Amino acid sequence: MTTITAIPTEHRRKMLAPHSLLQLIWLASTALPVGGFSYSEGLEAAIEWAGVKDEASAADWLAGQLHLSLARGDLSVVAQAISAWSAGDLARVQALNDWVRQTRESAEFLLQTEQMGRSFVEWLKLHHADAAACFAELPPTYPVAFAFAAARAGASAQDGCLAFAFGWAENMSAAAIKAVPLGQSAGQRILARLAKEIPAAVEAAMALPDDRRQSFSPMLAILSARHETQYSRLFRS
Repeated sequence: MTTITAIPTEHRRKMLAPHSLLQLIWLASTALPVGGFSYSEGLEAAIEWAGVKDEASAADWLAGQLHLSLARGDLSVVAQAISAWSAGDLARVQALNDWVRQTRESAEFLLQTEQMGRSFVEWLKLHHADAAACFAELPPTYPVAFAFAAARAGASAQDGCLAFAFGWAENMSAAAIKAVPLGQSAGQRILARLAKEIPAAVEAAMALPDDRRQSFSPMLAILSARHETQYSRLFRS
């Protein structure tokens, strides 16, 4: 007879309401019409110039990007912006949005966060009657727009960050499949590795105070800038 091991009490968390859970799944979906699939965030340039050539090197590159770039920048912003939107602290939202815009290290990275932010707000307008008013004087960046949606879904900062990070990981795994190129099974193994490492990245991001949040990834910034003139490219970044 098969024995099922109970989940330790310390590992149990309050379950999200079904509506909130479905909203987060929706927000993390690559089918969301915000254009995330069209960006590789420097990966395409890393394939040409930084030695990303197979499943192992692609997985290492993306895991490094998760911990060294995403967790220390956008994930931290998402966590803080969810709390700010939930509290109605528009000054804090504005400050976080400004930080994202001002710390993008290449023209392509700025283009990405602005384009995805605008597209996200257009989608939000279909679901929240006050979305247009909330963003009327706020040129949205993607992390801040995502945080608005997560807050409206009733998600905690942690759950919102987990959804944001998984959506990023799924997009980047798909980019690796197309650009390296890799097979579908390899892409799923990369996604599995990233999913395993996401909780620790989220925990680190949520613990960052403002003076520790940063967007400083010199190699990634250089590759992103080189991508602007890369010959025969598939992605916008």
